[in-house]
Amino acid sequence: MIQSKIISVLCLMVLSISTFAQKATGTYSFKDPSENGTGKVYMGREIAQIMSFEGLAWLERNSRSIEENTNLAISKLPVAKNSVVADIGAGSGFYTFHIAPKVREGKVYAVEIQNDALSYLKKKATEFMFTNVAVVKGGEKSPNLPAGTIDLAILVDVYHELLYPHEFLQSIKQALKPNGKLLLIEYKQEDPSVAIKTENKMSVKQVRKELEANGYHIVQNGQFMPIQHFLVFQKD
Repeated sequence: MIQSKIISVLCLMVLSISTFAQKATGTYSFKDPSENGTGKVYMGREIAQIMSFEGLAWLERNSRSIEENTNLAISKLPVAKNSVVADIGAGSGFYTFHIAPKVREGKVYAVEIQNDALSYLKKKATEFMFTNVAVVKGGEKSPNLPAGTIDLAILVDVYHELLYPHEFLQSIKQALKPNGKLLLIEYKQEDPSVAIKTENKMSVKQVRKELEANGYHIVQNGQFMPIQHFLVFQKD
């Protein structure tokens, strides 16, 4: 009986220490989830729900190029013909298959976590005969890319959905070359006329707050896109 009580007390002590450590790090906190949020909070921002691949039609809508001026965004990418690019959260491959012709002597990693998206990307890469496109299954905490190989990692309307942004940013940092860059394209939270759900928009201030806390510094704040930010970072 006494031994059982001692074990119970020890378990409570371990639990208390673990809880204290979690609060002390302050990496994430939790609240009641909003309609489009997860209830998980990072640096004051509620992480958004992941868009299901059932949203394929939205990604491939005919009006996307005009609404977002994607052609301009792709023309502004800091890449050369031999660059290695990672399209993280590639979805339908809208950006992947526009970037691939620009890096014919390089490579594009199309990273996805959803199996339906992975199958779609593989099929599309075969149909388009892009031998420089490699489809990679990512995880919640890492894009699972080889260390020190990436010239440019891009996340197009994806970062706000990362369930573990701190861990993911650290993993991207490991994958980048010494002068590699990270590009975030996110809908403008500062502009109320951008008809996107609040949890799916981000401000420049919030993006910088999170990335600078993870060892990145901004090198370009491109404001040439109509409804999105074009934010380029390098690791410190």
